[in-house]
Amino acid sequence: MPVIRSIDGTRIHYTTYGPADGEPLLLIHGLGTDHMGWILQRPVLSKRFRCIAIDNRGSGQSDKPIASYELTDLAEDAIAVLDAEGVDSAHVVGASMGGVVAQIIGVTRPERVRSLVLACTACNMGEWREELFHEWVERAPVLGMRRFMTENLNWLIGPRSMRRLWPIANLIGVMAARSPVHGLVNQLKALLSVDPELSSELATITAPTLVVVGSQDILTPVADSERIASMIPDAEFAVIRGAAHGLMFDHARTFNGMLLDFLEKQVDQTPNLASAV
Repeated sequence: MPVIRSIDGTRIHYTTYGPADGEPLLLIHGLGTDHMGWILQRPVLSKRFRCIAIDNRGSGQSDKPIASYELTDLAEDAIAVLDAEGVDSAHVVGASMGGVVAQIIGVTRPERVRSLVLACTACNMGEWREELFHEWVERAPVLGMRRFMTENLNWLIGPRSMRRLWPIANLIGVMAARSPVHGLVNQLKALLSVDPELSSELATITAPTLVVVGSQDILTPVADSERIASMIPDAEFAVIRGAAHGLMFDHARTFNGMLLDFLEKQVDQTPNLASAV
């Protein structure tokens, strides 16, 4: 995996796949996971797109700083990766926490975004979610990463899908166990420190946007995505019936179809802007 140093010296790992001359596609995953979270999207996306999947700081093979940081730092990490790859602008797909990072990029660095896909995410914390994340900050160090993630699978996978996907779901705990617990805790703290003004700035996003959520998502319910879609001009909005927060794997086929249809429409409507910095 390639590695770069972000503006503050943090090492950020990422992986690339797909045709070198394909439309650049930046993939930003969520809390506690890494680039492997897109494993079920890779076969579909890599046929046409030059995919760049990041390990956010705090997870995967990227550095896990002990000191606290903010999601704006993760956004700058992503921009540093695009710079290293010689990509002026890219289609940006963010899931969960990665969806918040993608929103930040859309607001603060619009010139780097060709289109935006925001999956299972939110634009404000909300009192109940803030209380939940504070509880996770306390519980994760006590339980350890693998047990914490395994015990909280109900937040990711709906009851209808849990039995069917249990073997795959167990891999989430294994994946999370590769990172120290302070990596997860600092990502949670970064989420808790998101500027509440972010939602009011979504109206400035000009990139074509698709907002996707699962009907059974209890961590970022449908109302969160409805709010995002209502604030971004001309945003498309889609609900995947029966899917929960982990819609990228519990309803991968449906999500992949929506994602590919949207991205291909953007490619067909705009010229290839790929260029080296």
